[in-house]
Amino acid sequence: MLILGINAYHGDSSACLIKDGEILNAIEEERIRRIKHWAGFPSESIKFCLKDAGIAINDIEYVTIGRNPSAHLTKKIIRSVKKLTRPGFIIDRLSNLRKVTSLKSELANALGMKVKDITAELKHIEHHRSHLASAFYPSPFEEAAVLSIDGFGDFSSAMTGAGKGKKIEVLNSVTYPHSLGIFYTAFTQFLGFPHYGDEYKMMGLAPYGKPYHYDKLRDIILLLNNGRFELNEKYFLHSSKGVAMTWQNSAPVLGRIYSDHLIREFGDPRKKGESLTEYHKNLAASVQKMTENAIFHILKNLYKKTGLRNICIAGGVAQNSVANGKLLENTKFENVYIPSAGYDAGTAIGSALYLYHNILKKSRNGHVKSAYYGPGYSDDEVESILREKKIKYRRLSDAEIIEKTAQILADGAVIGWFQGRTEFGPRALGNRSVLVNPGRPDAKELLNAKIKKRESFRPFAPSILREYVSEYFETDDDVYFMEKVFKIREDKRKLIPAVTHVDGTGRLQTVHKDVSPKYYALIDRFREKTGLPILLNTSFNENEPIVNTPQEAIDCFLRTEMDALVIGNCVVVRSKQ
Repeated sequence: MLILGINAYHGDSSACLIKDGEILNAIEEERIRRIKHWAGFPSESIKFCLKDAGIAINDIEYVTIGRNPSAHLTKKIIRSVKKLTRPGFIIDRLSNLRKVTSLKSELANALGMKVKDITAELKHIEHHRSHLASAFYPSPFEEAAVLSIDGFGDFSSAMTGAGKGKKIEVLNSVTYPHSLGIFYTAFTQFLGFPHYGDEYKMMGLAPYGKPYHYDKLRDIILLLNNGRFELNEKYFLHSSKGVAMTWQNSAPVLGRIYSDHLIREFGDPRKKGESLTEYHKNLAASVQKMTENAIFHILKNLYKKTGLRNICIAGGVAQNSVANGKLLENTKFENVYIPSAGYDAGTAIGSALYLYHNILKKSRNGHVKSAYYGPGYSDDEVESILREKKIKYRRLSDAEIIEKTAQILADGAVIGWFQGRTEFGPRALGNRSVLVNPGRPDAKELLNAKIKKRESFRPFAPSILREYVSEYFETDDDVYFMEKVFKIREDKRKLIPAVTHVDGTGRLQTVHKDVSPKYYALIDRFREKTGLPILLNTSFNENEPIVNTPQEAIDCFLRTEMDALVIGNCVVVRSKQ
């Protein structure tokens, strides 16, 4: 059975193909259109998925979308009539819902077909059920508690449940206007990071401050006895005036969420270009601590309800890798699984899996450890592009490319590393990465000067061979998707300064030989040369979506100051003038 899953008319539009419960491929529309968080109909992603699998749309039995316009419909109408003072907001939302419900016509238009000729059955799966499914069904657990938590989707901001075999039972949900994601995003905006998806910047800033304003934030997030929470609505605009959103055919734009009352209580918001003060850093630390405690509050109650020792988490807030790294020490859960795309792109996979397992009651497949679901390219294709652009290169054997790249890295160079299939999710996991020796004390400054040109307070992540995790980190865990931050052992921090954040932590990726054999071989050879079983791994891009094609990788290499580019077994070394 073939199912096409999509996320459409929402940030991080995406598509995937599921065959008999197995993920065949998946990609975010931003990777193809080159616009971050692209939010319209994922036509190009759909075309990729079909072409990659060698099938046509009428080979598909079902099309699923992680949105259900009828979910909580009565609540939506009542809330809109009673509370919202800006009629245009209601019109915008209704327009968005109409698009969601006309997906077959969009699909037909994208593929140059007539609607009547598309035979696939369309299924709307509630947003948070899709998130829950994206985390539970690919996990290694037969039974697990499940949590989805984000801004909003289908009028809900959080949902808890219990997964057992093929079935997910929903236990509770938090509905509009209460949202932990809204809380975090409001302060992200307040601190001068206005773009959709900027929350990771505040998370990176938080360790530079102290949570001195935590007690004041307890007036904004109210933790209730039953594991639920509420927002103090006077600090926000979304429940009274609505928040302007642009969702179609471009990067999503989110209007101001915080109210004038929040400004009166916390002072003037940080302006564009304004220096970060100790106050800003301390406020970021306070918001991070409040968010973590709210998550732990929900999870403690969920454990009490279910008694299950495993937890699966998805939703935009699940991308908070700092909180993720503290889950087990702050709750009674023993094991945690978070998918590679915990945010909204992952609802494409989640909606398809929810239909296949929960509704159609089909058997589950095994533990998903890989995120390499996008396009891949042969060395012959790469050579053709390099020759066309008249770029000098060498094509080496597998053993030679590992040896050559490891030596360049050991010598302190910055390398663009492009291998296999593109990752699905926000992290480069060794297939579309920029790599550096983590022992270089100046690596952060080097990367920001040569390539990334990003805020100096943001950390870079370590990729470490699985066998060496306990030697370098205080917590020994499998972290396939770079989704958890752990403390680095104090005696190791001076050895790997480039991937040690200001608080002594690192957002690690554990590299496994059976999942990423070429990347594993590279790090292992680097270890033999330097004694370090770790590489600094950051995404292969320059203020754009992660590169997807060889052409994009070459273009990025040429306009930045990387020292070398390795695409498959082809290596380009920048000549030194």
